[in-house]
Amino acid sequence: MSENEAIANQEVDENHLIKIRKEKLEELQAKGKNPFNITKFNRTHLTQEIRDNYEALEQKDVIVAGRLMSKRIMGKASFCNIQDATGKIQSYVSLNDLGEEAYKEFKAYDIGDIIGIEGFVFKTKTEEISIHAKKVTLLSKSLRPLPEKFHGLKDVDLRYRQRYVDLIMNPEVKDTFLKRNKIIKAIRTFLDNKGYVEVETPILNTIPGGAAARPFQTHHNTLDMDMYLRIANELYLKRLIIGGFDKVYEMGRMFRNEGISIKHNPEFTNIELYAAYEDYNDMMNITEELISTVAKEVLGTTVISYQGQEVDLTPSWKRITMIDAIKNVTGVDFSEINSDEGALAKVKELGIEYDPKKITRGELINLVFEEKVEETLIQPTFVCDYPVEVSPLTKRKVSDPRLTERFELFICGREYGNAYSELNDPIDQLERFEAQMKARENGDDEANMLDSDFINALEYGMPPTGGLGIGIDRLIMLLTDSASIRDVLLFPTMKPLNNA
Repeated sequence: MSENEAIANQEVDENHLIKIRKEKLEELQAKGKNPFNITKFNRTHLTQEIRDNYEALEQKDVIVAGRLMSKRIMGKASFCNIQDATGKIQSYVSLNDLGEEAYKEFKAYDIGDIIGIEGFVFKTKTEEISIHAKKVTLLSKSLRPLPEKFHGLKDVDLRYRQRYVDLIMNPEVKDTFLKRNKIIKAIRTFLDNKGYVEVETPILNTIPGGAAARPFQTHHNTLDMDMYLRIANELYLKRLIIGGFDKVYEMGRMFRNEGISIKHNPEFTNIELYAAYEDYNDMMNITEELISTVAKEVLGTTVISYQGQEVDLTPSWKRITMIDAIKNVTGVDFSEINSDEGALAKVKELGIEYDPKKITRGELINLVFEEKVEETLIQPTFVCDYPVEVSPLTKRKVSDPRLTERFELFICGREYGNAYSELNDPIDQLERFEAQMKARENGDDEANMLDSDFINALEYGMPPTGGLGIGIDRLIMLLTDSASIRDVLLFPTMKPLNNA
């Protein structure tokens, strides 16, 4: 049998089961027992509460509700398992307790139906905490069958497309998203306690700024103008620093019209924070303190395992310049190479493919780092002092104006954070914007656009400022040992199926 024939047969079988379930629903409706007419059900306990408090609840009446996950019919008595938001619990259901008609209806319930159970708590002979049912109520009819219980929902692509089924069948998936919730709460609490103020800035922008990325474009009908979904919130947050906020942060969705991979999704959650009168060294300190604190609070430890690699998040973390990191791995010392031509010659010697539009010394240093060094950085490492050509919003180093006071955080070969001593010189900032605009004219559609209002804001004066951005989804991947960004997004971006 071919794969197409197998799929076709599976669809026929599923359609047959759906037809049977719809017929059961019609029978109930004909009897005036339409489960979809029920608007409320007053449950008294969650299943975890019953398991945690068995001694106090033994022989006491409880009311629970959840999805019917299994059922064993044994003549005049049966066992079933229901699943709610906190887990599963078994129930004993008998003809004597329910009566003949209600027990007959219970036996006709399908796996996946939502039911309510009223009864008392007890333990079976095998010491399993259970509910002795006095009444069972059908609260919602499941018209589609769940995946077969022994194999579950294993197809990765289908799991992402049908997250609702994934959550029903794979309890560990829900655990990941509960951890995500705890991580995000812990981050907010940490920053709030540090005196940062959470703010909200526009998602619809007239200019996509604050990052090197291709934006999503839309059109505002009333104003008759093109707008962009934000690629970063940096420039608005800096405006707030100029306006007198000393410490601000925003956590929210960003949108970049780029490729999809295990590390990238077109919409993702990011946090950016800014502190007046601080620099990138302060941002390193708060980064390692934040991440280690969150790990300790959510996981109970700062030593974790990510995809088989042990990672120690305990501060203090390694700090190294980009040029030194390259020298350690390749032997090439770019501090001794002062021309674009010399840098290009080294790139060729290393056998690295390059973009002929990006062949300045700084761009090539960054390219060598990305190609040869990133993947070697397993333990938390701050890579510092990026070339000015790839850091258009960053303050230059006084000791070497070709470099900037910027770092990125790498763990397990991936970038997790990006931070600057923020550029507050409006003249220098304008020149860098103009250089970026020339790059756009030469075909670099990820280069920054000129934000005249931001320049105007800088001309009012911005204090020395440290800024930091952290990819929340990647951090959650790290702390939940998830291989793909899609594993930590409830509804990742997916291309529709042809027969959707």
